[in-house]
Amino acid sequence: MSTLLDDTTTATASKGLREGAFGHARALACRECGHEVALGPSYACPECFGPLEVAYDFPSVTREEIAAGPANIWRYKALLPVPTDIEQSPNTEPGFTRLLEARNLGRELGIDRLWVKDDSTNPTNSFKDRVVACALSAARELGAKVFACPSTGNLANAVAAAGARAGMRTVVFIPSNLEKPKQVNSAVYTDRLVAVEGNYDDVNKLASEIAGEEEGWAFVNVNVRPFYAEGSKTLGYEIAEQLGWRLPDQIVIPVASGSQLTKVDKAFQELIRLGLVEDKPYRVFGAQATGCSPVSVAYKAGTDAIRPVKPDTIAKSLAIGNPADGIYVLDICRRSGGAVEDITDDEVREGILLLARTEGIFTETAGGTTVGVLKKLVETGQLDTSLETVVINTGMGLKTLDAVADRVGPAATIAPSYDAFVASGVL
Repeated sequence: MSTLLDDTTTATASKGLREGAFGHARALACRECGHEVALGPSYACPECFGPLEVAYDFPSVTREEIAAGPANIWRYKALLPVPTDIEQSPNTEPGFTRLLEARNLGRELGIDRLWVKDDSTNPTNSFKDRVVACALSAARELGAKVFACPSTGNLANAVAAAGARAGMRTVVFIPSNLEKPKQVNSAVYTDRLVAVEGNYDDVNKLASEIAGEEEGWAFVNVNVRPFYAEGSKTLGYEIAEQLGWRLPDQIVIPVASGSQLTKVDKAFQELIRLGLVEDKPYRVFGAQATGCSPVSVAYKAGTDAIRPVKPDTIAKSLAIGNPADGIYVLDICRRSGGAVEDITDDEVREGILLLARTEGIFTETAGGTTVGVLKKLVETGQLDTSLETVVINTGMGLKTLDAVADRVGPAATIAPSYDAFVASGVL
C-alpha cells in the first residue's frame, strides 16, 4: 500500500498534517469489522482487509447554516472530510446542480411525481466533479505530488480538469476503446492521458500496482478512495435540501462500482441522525446495463455473491465488471425494499431519447440506463408510481454521441421552398 507522507505506517499517517486537515472526520473505519485507523492514504482494513470509509464526530449544524454557504458542495463542508477553509483552495466548485420536476416524463411513465437530479451541469459535465473535489482536498493535505486515476471516462475528465485548476501534475489512465469525446475531454486538460489495452478492471489493476510502487501519487479511487467516495454524499444532501429538507420516497441510481448509491444512502442516514430531515422510509433502486450487470444478476438470484463479468455494453461509464461496493448495494436495495434491475443496450438508447424528448435533457449512456431502468421498474410493477420518485442523471450526452448518432437525424431534406416543406410531410 503506497504512502503519500513521510510516515510509513497507517497508524502514524495523520502525523504531520495541519490541524483540521480533514474537518470533523475522526478516523477511517472498516465497513466490515468496525476497526478504526488514523486518517491517511489507506483504503483497506489492516485487521480484516475490508474497505475503509470516513467516520466523523459531527458538529451541530442547522439548515440555515447550510443555506448560508456557497452554491456548491462546500455548503456541506461540515459533513465532509475537508478543512474549514476549503473554499480558499483552487478547485472546480462543483455541485448544487438543478433538481427538475419531470412532469412530461412522469406522465409518459405514469409516475405521479417525478424529479430528475441533473448532474450534467457540473464543471466537466458529470457527477465525478463532486468526488474529485473531495479527493483533491485529501491529496493536497497529504502532500501528494501527482494526482491520478483509472477511469471509464467521466472521472478522467474531472481529475484532469481539477488537477489543472490546482496546478498539480496529473496523470489519468483509461481503457483504449473509450468513447472518443471522453478521451478528448481529458486530453484538453492534461498531456498525460494514458490509454491502456484492456477494460476498466485491467486499468484499475494497473493503477493499484502503480500506487503500491510509486511515492507521492494520489490515485483518487485507489489510495485516497475513502475521501473521494464521500463526495457522492453531496448528491443526497442536495436532493433533500432541494425537496424542502425531506427525503424522496424512491430514488433510482446508476451502479458502476456502486459507491454512488451507497453514499447517497449514507447521506440520507446522516441527515436523519442530525435532525435535518424527518426519519421516514425510502426505497433505493440500482440501475445497470445488461452487458455489465453483476449486481443485478446477484440481486435476482437472491445471493450476496457477486460474480465478476467482462463488460460488453455501450454504457462504458458503468462498465465495471468487479464492482467494489456491489455487496453494499445489494444490502441497501434489499433493506429499503428497492431492487437492482438491468436493461439492454437498445433500451439504454431508448432511455436517452426518452429523457431528451420529454424533458430536454441530453444524458449520456449512464443516464439512459437509469431512465430505461426506471421505465422497466414501472412496467414490471417494482416501483410504486404513486410515490414521489427521484432519478439521477450523472452526465452529459455530448460525451456519448455515438450511442444515438444512428438513431437521430433530419426528418427530411428539402429544397428551400414552402411547397417543398409542405410536401415533406413533416407536420
